[in-house]
Amino acid sequence: MDLTVWRTFVTVCRLGSLTAAAADLGHTQSAVSRQIAGLERQLGVPLVRRHARGVRATEAGEVFRHHALIALNEADRAVRAVREARDGVANRPLAVGATPSLAAGIVPAAIRTLLDRTGPVRWSLSPALSARLHDRVVAGDLDLAVVTDAPPGLADHPRVARRFLGTDEMVVALPAGHPLAGQGPVSLRELADETWAEDNEGSAQLLRRHAARAGAEVRIDLAAADLPGKTALVATGHAVALVPGVLTGALRPDVTTVTLVDPPTRGVYTITPVHAPHPAAAPLCAHLAAEFAATRTATAHPGPS
Repeated sequence: MDLTVWRTFVTVCRLGSLTAAAADLGHTQSAVSRQIAGLERQLGVPLVRRHARGVRATEAGEVFRHHALIALNEADRAVRAVREARDGVANRPLAVGATPSLAAGIVPAAIRTLLDRTGPVRWSLSPALSARLHDRVVAGDLDLAVVTDAPPGLADHPRVARRFLGTDEMVVALPAGHPLAGQGPVSLRELADETWAEDNEGSAQLLRRHAARAGAEVRIDLAAADLPGKTALVATGHAVALVPGVLTGALRPDVTTVTLVDPPTRGVYTITPVHAPHPAAAPLCAHLAAEFAATRTATAHPGPS
């Protein structure tokens, strides 16, 4: 099968539109339609279903998309490896992914340690939620990702090796002038009248579970697009928010935190490909473990403010 056609199909699934895929790939819409139709004839099953606003993969199409993405990424890596060998490049780029809170704290620090100890390594960092990062490691798009088991949890996959770094206790972010600033640990019942902001469903689920355990109700009235948006709502006094403890040292100066009684927790892990791992992945995992432990110690025993 022609990998060009596979790439067309994956692009159609990613964009949900034949027209958008054609523009992205520099083809005509009719050419994209012909490629998809030819692929469906080869496989003997419909791969996409048309609807009012574009196209969506069928169940069989989604299965094929998953495997096609892995094959395409491996093909791209093979081409890059050959070109690097031709050009005498000794080290391939290290592609790292991390959840937003970890990308804002321990990951850059651990990469700094890696570079200081091993010398120059070309690297990139992609923030995303854990489920998306897991899929990118499976597909061969990332060499290492730092993820959490916050809802909906982590999937198992034979292509992925997982290493536990530790448990992170969630804290509540407050505006700097909040009456509870500097106190703690507090019960969630003391924050029951607050307006809460959330930026993803996993964190919202942790908050709801903890509230139920504490016999309290919380109002998640504000939704933010991302972690900086959530902390901006807190800083300007619109809301309070549940945030990872490891993020405490990286918060903006007009936001403070308070610890909770019996806080919700999440496990932090590194995930790497089982086969052909990047040479720098193992030392980076060790630096991440050390950085996470140091951050947790600093959070548990903060210095004077």
